[in-house]
Amino acid sequence: MCGIAGLFARDPHASIDRSVLTAMRDAMTHRGPDGEGLWLADGVGLAHRRLSVIDVEGSPQPMRSADGRSVIVFNGEIYNYRALRHELGQLGHRFATEGDTEVILAAYQEWGADCLARLNGMFAFAIYDTHARSFFLARDRFGVKPLFTAILPDGTFAFASELKGLLAHPRIERKIDPLAIEDYFAWGYVPDHRSILLGVGKLPAGHYQVVEPGNAPRPPVCWYDISFADRHHLSEADEREAIRAHLHDAVQSRMVSDVPIGAFLSGGVDSSTVVAMMADIAQRQVTTCSIGFDVADLDETEHARLIADRFGTMHHEKIVDPALFGRVDRIAAMFDEPFADASALPTAEVCALARQHVTVALSGDGADEAFAGYRRHVFHAAEQRARDMVPATIRKMGFGPLGALYPKADWAPRPLRAKSTLQALALSGEEAYARALSIMAPEARKALFSPAMVRELGGYRAEQPLVELMRRAPARNGLDRAQYADLKFWLPGDILTKVDRTSMAASLEAREPLLDHTLVEFAARLPVSRRITGGEGKYALKRAMAGELPQNILHRPKQGFVLPIAHWFRHDLKEGARAVVRNPRLLDTGWFDRETLVNLAENHISGRRDHARELWQLLMLDRSMASLAEKT
Repeated sequence: MCGIAGLFARDPHASIDRSVLTAMRDAMTHRGPDGEGLWLADGVGLAHRRLSVIDVEGSPQPMRSADGRSVIVFNGEIYNYRALRHELGQLGHRFATEGDTEVILAAYQEWGADCLARLNGMFAFAIYDTHARSFFLARDRFGVKPLFTAILPDGTFAFASELKGLLAHPRIERKIDPLAIEDYFAWGYVPDHRSILLGVGKLPAGHYQVVEPGNAPRPPVCWYDISFADRHHLSEADEREAIRAHLHDAVQSRMVSDVPIGAFLSGGVDSSTVVAMMADIAQRQVTTCSIGFDVADLDETEHARLIADRFGTMHHEKIVDPALFGRVDRIAAMFDEPFADASALPTAEVCALARQHVTVALSGDGADEAFAGYRRHVFHAAEQRARDMVPATIRKMGFGPLGALYPKADWAPRPLRAKSTLQALALSGEEAYARALSIMAPEARKALFSPAMVRELGGYRAEQPLVELMRRAPARNGLDRAQYADLKFWLPGDILTKVDRTSMAASLEAREPLLDHTLVEFAARLPVSRRITGGEGKYALKRAMAGELPQNILHRPKQGFVLPIAHWFRHDLKEGARAVVRNPRLLDTGWFDRETLVNLAENHISGRRDHARELWQLLMLDRSMASLAEKT
């Protein structure tokens, strides 16, 4: 795992400032504490920070191809590099190292952009062709590894693994994009189609981009998409064996490492599945790490210990005070962009714990998206069945007014929130799912923003890109479209961003075997009845692991890293909530309606309403803006 950066001047004879490129690289030292490298030529420079995992003593970067024509900087791991190396060797390629970086270079020289479909891994890389004087940048299928890009005022193209790498360049403009603020208050993060800063972008997951001399970068090209359009027709027994075979191969390929490797273990189905497979494959005792809280309702360590004992792992756990709000500034600095998924706090804690024992950790991320494991999938599938039975005009005229009149009950479990259900049934499936996925509804955001901000948005709603994505999805039904949206939008924007930044902050490589593309593609062809059965999601995966994992692990309610932020803002952070809604750093932007901000805080503190998530968003935006200012 690594950090990469580069500069490509419009003028082919321009000199690249070595000190600036070095600053960009070293702003990401946490991503690669084991080594560093620079490569400069007329009008171009590449930089690399290395976390050594494969071929520890070899494979320095930036790396030149055997013929000297191409130079690469690469962040990630290619799990099938040995098979590719053998294939390329038969085609006449010769290798001087034992790592995967040189294999990517040879694959690109042999197959061009088509090499991407042959790579099984997580990656973001840039290859510079010294003859054509052009760049080829690419990102993995699901967006495990990030890549930020920008055009500087003089036309120089710049890229880096993290925004802080670009911010180390003195000519990066630091003007915040108001559309990103709208996106952030809808989702709690800035999605991949945008950056918090105007003029900065992100190469989307499953895309590549070509940058040529003297021209604006070509638009990114989609090289991979997941399809839900087909179904397989296997028996349940054959399906179970196929899933287990995919799981075995995915985990085994991700256990290749020249440094110590372990796993995160929460005691949920997903991480327990990974650990079970590792224990079956490993030639030695598996190392597992868990984080727990000293509040029983929030703690999962009992379940993690059960799995650790079952598979004889070398288990490490740390019990922490759930009042992790003292680490908010550190979290904001990790992400650069505002990021309001509060589970980033305990995720950072478990990454730091894991790094004390291993350099690589396998996670269970991706299974919920691939196998329909979220409760919202169950609700959406049920709502979609109702939509299919009632014409849209009747739904809109009947359910819409009822939803408007029905009292709001945020405190109630989702099935009892009739207001939310009625409002959802009045909408299209795509609009309803976007509302279910969002933190703040459009009307709440409109009330939060000032009239000037609303005008500046020009009618843009954060839900629009998600709705459009769902409508053009290669899918058969509403559940397909919801999962497609999760894999293409939510997963890279929230889950994978969280894991990348928190793990890399600890100089830990996190790998996601349950996002192996062959496994995800198999899951996308499952009939709906094999994904959700009896109101329970992730049915096929649970059935595949039955007998290996205990029933109380397979069927216990999904928990995740839950923090008591509502309690914080009524007690320890009560004055902090009042301070943030009055903070000039936020108010002076002109984005917000001041009275609405004050009411958010006071209504929450008094217990009249639950505005914990909105207050957390405001707090993280404030801390992110402070962090961005420090990087100026």
